Amino acid sequence: MIKKSVYELLKSDGLLPQEVQVKGWVRTFRSNRFIALNDGSTIHNIQCVIDFESTTEETLKRINTGAAIAIKGNLTESQGKGQTVEIQVSEIEILGDSNPDAYPIQPKKHSLEFLRENAHLRVRTNTFSAIMRVRSKLSFAVHQYFQENGFNYVHTPIITGTDAEGAGEMFRVTNFKDNEAPVNEEGEIDFTKDFFGKETNLTVSGQLEAETFAMALGKAYTFGPTFRAENSNTTRHLAEFWMIEPEVAFMDLEGNMDLAEDFIKCVLKSILKSCKDDLAFLDQRLTQEEKSKPQAERSDMSLIEKLRFVADNNFKRISYTEAIDILRNSKPNKKKKFQFPIHEWGADLQSEHERFLVEKHFKCPLILFDYPADIKAFYMRLNEDGKTVRAMDVLFPGIGEIVGGAQREERYDVLVEKMKKMNIDEKELWWYLDLRKFGTAVHSGFGLGFERLVQFTTGMNNIRDVIPFPRTPQNADF
Repeated sequence: MIKKSVYELLKSDGLLPQEVQVKGWVRTFRSNRFIALNDGSTIHNIQCVIDFESTTEETLKRINTGAAIAIKGNLTESQGKGQTVEIQVSEIEILGDSNPDAYPIQPKKHSLEFLRENAHLRVRTNTFSAIMRVRSKLSFAVHQYFQENGFNYVHTPIITGTDAEGAGEMFRVTNFKDNEAPVNEEGEIDFTKDFFGKETNLTVSGQLEAETFAMALGKAYTFGPTFRAENSNTTRHLAEFWMIEPEVAFMDLEGNMDLAEDFIKCVLKSILKSCKDDLAFLDQRLTQEEKSKPQAERSDMSLIEKLRFVADNNFKRISYTEAIDILRNSKPNKKKKFQFPIHEWGADLQSEHERFLVEKHFKCPLILFDYPADIKAFYMRLNEDGKTVRAMDVLFPGIGEIVGGAQREERYDVLVEKMKKMNIDEKELWWYLDLRKFGTAVHSGFGLGFERLVQFTTGMNNIRDVIPFPRTPQNADF
């Protein structure tokens, strides 16, 4: 008796027939004879053909969508269309019943919103099983790339006393009981009496800590959960998400752009190779979705064509100043089609601007660099002009910004001055400043929101559909 997964059985190239055993969940059961069985190992089901003589009426009644079953039988060449092999069932065991009247995931099309409300079961659908397998493979490809290129994986703190982004939208971590927080003479909460002796939050980034490792090990990267307490219900935001953040010593902005481009291309090539069946399904799904859109809004490329286009072509690189000139003189801006019109240099680019540059103007992935210092973080290296920093963003079609990075400010005096200007307490980041006092050097890095990469790879429009259990305002179920 050979015990195999559905994936292994469908790929079987051994002698047929052969006696096999497989376990999985019933997707459909028709004509009281044909079971479509899936165990999560592949997008495809295997057909199991029941022998009436060896199956009781009671068992037949329990073969419902969602039920977990064990099948024994002969793997043979299929008599029907759509599959090469099938199982002629000799024995069937019900491992776990499923009430057909109560089971939410029926063999029909469900809305994505409905499936989010049933996130504990949605991965049993074709769409979400494909997304989550792709997500898993992408995660492996991320680690594989960095490990093969000499990076050291760093587990940076989830609880932090600093705000790397300076955004102030963080989740507080405290041991104070409800309404019992002590206050000081100024009437403010006295965090010196809290568990950590200071105000602490869930991290928005592991970058600053990763820099310390890069300045000792040369190359370091983080890949972990980060948190933003931004009260936003858009299709682009989550309160909990995963960030990929490499940091490299002795690397300037040019090298940083090269690294980001090479990294993205390599992981996409890996997925194109390892997830062919799932991508084919998601490609077909997106094609059907595109047909419902007005002609002017439809994409010129299929999902797989987009992935290959990004993986096989060089990214265009232009300065922020060039981008502003293009946007200022664009038709949407002149005709006041942008929600946020571009009037002058120094404007903070919005998603609509980024997508226009990528999708309409250049029609390829784009890297913008040398942004105004006033709209970027304190740790980005100031250029000689005194008004721009060595920052870079990678922009993708359908996503906008997918990577944000910079050459870090390695000069102690300049960094201190920038921190003062932005009202950042030097005492809180004394250890970060120490890196500039003891063996400072040029170094760079970037951050990539993993969910946005999964979005691009799977063609999903809503970021809540590419993470197992989305955390958003008023939603922390499961």
